[in-house]
Amino acid sequence: MDRRTFLKRSGMTAFLQLWPPCLFASKTFRRRRPSDADWPSKAAWKRLNDALDGNLIPVEFPIDACIKEADGTACKNLIANIKNPYYIGEHPGLTQTLGWVDAWFTKPSVFAVAAKDANHVAAAIQFARENDLRLVLKGGGHSYQGTSNAPDSLLVWTRQMHDVLMHEAFVPEGCDGKQVAQRAVTCGSGAIWMQAYDAVTTKAGAYVQGGGCTTVGVAGLVQSGGFGSFSKHYGTCAAGLLEAEVVTADGKIRIANACANPDLFWALKGGGGGTFGVVTKVTLRVHELPEYAGGAIFRVKASSDDAFRRLLRYFVGFYRENLFNDHWGEQAHIGPDNVLGLSMVSLGLSTEEARKVWQPFLDWIARSPGVYTVEPGMILGSMPARHWWDVAWRKEQHQHVFDSDARPGASENNVWWTGDGGQVAWTIYGFESLWLPASLLGDDLQEQLANALFAGSRYELIELHFNKGLAGAPREAIEAARDTATNPAVLNAFALAIVADGQGGYPGVRGHEPDVEAGRKSRERVHGSMNELRTLTPNGGSYVSESNFFEKDWSHSYWGSNYARLASVKKKYDPTGLFFVHNGVGSEEWSADGFTKL
Repeated sequence: MDRRTFLKRSGMTAFLQLWPPCLFASKTFRRRRPSDADWPSKAAWKRLNDALDGNLIPVEFPIDACIKEADGTACKNLIANIKNPYYIGEHPGLTQTLGWVDAWFTKPSVFAVAAKDANHVAAAIQFARENDLRLVLKGGGHSYQGTSNAPDSLLVWTRQMHDVLMHEAFVPEGCDGKQVAQRAVTCGSGAIWMQAYDAVTTKAGAYVQGGGCTTVGVAGLVQSGGFGSFSKHYGTCAAGLLEAEVVTADGKIRIANACANPDLFWALKGGGGGTFGVVTKVTLRVHELPEYAGGAIFRVKASSDDAFRRLLRYFVGFYRENLFNDHWGEQAHIGPDNVLGLSMVSLGLSTEEARKVWQPFLDWIARSPGVYTVEPGMILGSMPARHWWDVAWRKEQHQHVFDSDARPGASENNVWWTGDGGQVAWTIYGFESLWLPASLLGDDLQEQLANALFAGSRYELIELHFNKGLAGAPREAIEAARDTATNPAVLNAFALAIVADGQGGYPGVRGHEPDVEAGRKSRERVHGSMNELRTLTPNGGSYVSESNFFEKDWSHSYWGSNYARLASVKKKYDPTGLFFVHNGVGSEEWSADGFTKL
């Protein structure tokens, strides 16, 4: 019996016209690809280009040159520049991470909207919605998860929207009489943190909480939660958001702040980039800057496994007593070669004060000559905080901390920290993160923590990012972060543990292909290392921007108890799921590539 006969016999045909057509629909919704007959026509693309003032561009894929002719001039030019993040950022067809073994590799969109304002973004969104296109968003293009690229898609590329504007007395729209005016900075969604720091710190002598990496996109970091070197004092980047201009799935340009669209405003503070709309501007709180910032950078080599265990146990206790506060951030590296590498930054301490903090640790090491060796090249001191990102000043002081964009005509400020170079044009083998609660620093658990760190380091190098856990931060920084979408686990964590590995390479490029088998073995080691720490905190949570592509129970891991609220905001502002990213809010309703509704 067919459906129509069944309905007629059951007396239900009278009600059929009252039911929505989708009730009995069986057709699966799929976004269109260029190979489909209903892909937009040339005339339709021309109409979009006209609406965009000529800013619709076909996307070239520079890596194709090496796939086609590895010895050709175009390929040699690519190889010469691919480790330059500014070169990558200027190409809509490239992303800073080239891929992840067994997960994804960067692929170009068909067309890109080189947006210059929110109206261009709105036109792109309307076109994508009306034509059932896969939409991709890219500002900085740093996503480890590959969320800023997809083949057969339309790209909204905001790189040209990079204005940075300081405000001496900013009040969010609609908040007159509800909020006091305060110092702030507005950044276009294509701005990177080096541009923001140059305006706010180098030129204005103040501070905005942003990312440690100079080439990360401002807007993307806000939406991921966002940690920087000094987050132990100032809190997360998301917590500093005062207002955002955002284009939602209906093509409307909205203002989101505490007084206008407050639910959307909250979701943008750490709910994940590219999920709720296209952010075109962000306005962030500007803070006072202390006189000094500095660093404690050195490596301690232990002569045996047993000595290394003792070193880790002493360091855990030393950290709690001397470094577990808002003066100290950044990293400790615990390696399989029995080396403890310290790459920490300080805020608000003079050189004398910083050295006084570390002297007991150095004295403890000195009491065991031959057992522990401090490798040459120690840096322990402070400098004027205003010059932290001041390229010219650093050069005058002969501080070689930056790598530079060496292309003719490049800005002097096109720089990145030398330690970040390994993340440029890399292919990830494995990457996992875990928040470590401050309870592990208690007297009764320090031994277990040190033993777990030692056991994990037998597999792979473990990084402890102290600035990416807010325990030990001032109360106001913690409370501001509590009012964001980030997993509340961050509030009680003293550090984010990261274990990762990767190399350069792209499939099909002769002589530069990733080693797939080595990548899989590395991923197993990364997982084994992190499992040693998970025995101490099995539900610790993970930071969305620095996490495993294959994260299990990702909604809880990234957002914890906040996920249900985020899902509700997603349904309200993007009911059809126009915005899709891997392991993003609502992505469970789509196929892995974001083209098919499940």
